[in-house]
Amino acid sequence: MNLLASAFLIVLLQPLKGYAQAVTPSEAMALEQRGDLAEATKAWRAVTAQDPRDAAAFGSLGVVLSKQSKYDEAADAYRKALALNPKLPGIALNLGLALFKLGKFEAAIAPFRSALSADPNNMQARTLLGLSYYGAKQFAEAAKHLKVAAEADPSNVELQQMLAQNCLLMKDYSCSIDTFHRILQQSPESAAIHMLLGEAFDGSGRTLDAISEFQAAARIGPREPNVHFGLGFLYWKANHLDEAKKEFENELINDPANAQAIAYLADIEMKRKNPEGAVPLFKKAIQLKPDLRFAYIALGTIFTRQQNYPEAIAALKSAMELDPAEPDAHYRLARIYQTMGKTAESKAEFAKVVQHYQKDDENLITKLPPPPQPK
Repeated sequence: MNLLASAFLIVLLQPLKGYAQAVTPSEAMALEQRGDLAEATKAWRAVTAQDPRDAAAFGSLGVVLSKQSKYDEAADAYRKALALNPKLPGIALNLGLALFKLGKFEAAIAPFRSALSADPNNMQARTLLGLSYYGAKQFAEAAKHLKVAAEADPSNVELQQMLAQNCLLMKDYSCSIDTFHRILQQSPESAAIHMLLGEAFDGSGRTLDAISEFQAAARIGPREPNVHFGLGFLYWKANHLDEAKKEFENELINDPANAQAIAYLADIEMKRKNPEGAVPLFKKAIQLKPDLRFAYIALGTIFTRQQNYPEAIAALKSAMELDPAEPDAHYRLARIYQTMGKTAESKAEFAKVVQHYQKDDENLITKLPPPPQPK
């Protein structure tokens, strides 16, 4: 054997640099406590390689990975720990947190439920379970836990606000109004909370109260996003068109690309029998926001009245593409086909009207941006 081959063999027989030699959990823990997370990760991986049945080691590996925001890897480590020992303290909660941080709210529900079952007094687990249900849009389940958490921590404005928004989304207006009132006692100068309370009043049919809240929000925060649009929409809904127009224009001063404000200005022109003024505004709104369905419906109506059937049909078909289950576009298209003598096409569209007829009342909740996801 020559000298080069001997040297190569010696290298192969030496322990690999890293943690090929035995590593104890205490050594891995010491690295973690020193804040050397990269080395601690290697050490815990070595510990788990040495003993693949060590549930606590997998749990510790997950903790170190979470501290580095490596939540996918952390979740895998926590799952292995729980598979080995489902009752390992704190690991179900940690798994839920990792999934929550990844925005996997539905997946986070099961581990948080497990953590809460193990300790029903764990308010962190209850709060995170409620927020996970909220993020997964399971609002009724979210309310059960968020109400308990909010009652336990009345000074936590963010938690109170999440509860109020959850109640708003599940159309429990009494709950949302009561909760927003409590928040305003702590933060009376919050334009955002006045707006949300206004949404709750509008949803419960109290339009005048809703207007008052949006007026307060506009006074406190005249540049708050959508505050003037929201107030304008409420005036529009109450048929106070002059006041509505002023507020939509104010919104456009703050945000010239607010497509909904432009579309409602167009609708005001349409209501005032000024189609020449309405059509370019509707087209501009659609250019800015192609999914603005009611603008297509309005254009379809205008073009139908002008007997411009090709453009009316195109606009109504665009509305259908956005939501085929809404009956209004089908009805208008059926009437056009009827006028054009297209009997078969007309009957087909009328049949869809009967099939899909269900329409919720419009309110401000459907117009403003959705609330933020939990973090």
